[in-house]
Amino acid sequence: MPIIKSLRGFTPKIGTNCFIAETAVIIGDVEIGNDCSIWYGAVIRGDVNSIRIGNRVNIQDNAVLHTTYQKTTIKMGDDVSVGHNVIVHGAEVHNGALLGMGSTIMDNSVIGEGAIVAANALVLENTKVEAGTIYAGVPAKFVKKVDPALSRDMNERIARNYLFYSGWYKEEK
Repeated sequence: MPIIKSLRGFTPKIGTNCFIAETAVIIGDVEIGNDCSIWYGAVIRGDVNSIRIGNRVNIQDNAVLHTTYQKTTIKMGDDVSVGHNVIVHGAEVHNGALLGMGSTIMDNSVIGEGAIVAANALVLENTKVEAGTIYAGVPAKFVKKVDPALSRDMNERIARNYLFYSGWYKEEK
């Protein structure tokens, strides 16, 4: 059974048709939209500030979402894919963005709509990743623009796939 814990007067709010894996942890001032999946070992810790997650978002295995006390929050749009072992710390992630496995997104960064952050990239504080671009490296830098329709299709397909996968786990209960 997942750990879903109230803290400091805040109780996590989870939308309809969400899959929350048994080893996921969701604490405090967290709101999760509809049709989301929170996978094994993921931690969404809204203990020091708010975390808002849109619809059809997948937070994959061992990802960590956290903020900075009285300074940063997390705002995540719809159809976002947060890859395995990703850290999002006090950042804004727009609709249809893809955060590649092992990437780190630091405070006050903004990931634009349909943007792709490559696996293991480090997005430094206050970085603005433009919509429809790919950023990679340590620190993450602009690599190239991507076709907006292609990016949207790929990122939405991944989000839909994770919603589909989560159905397998719901059937097993």
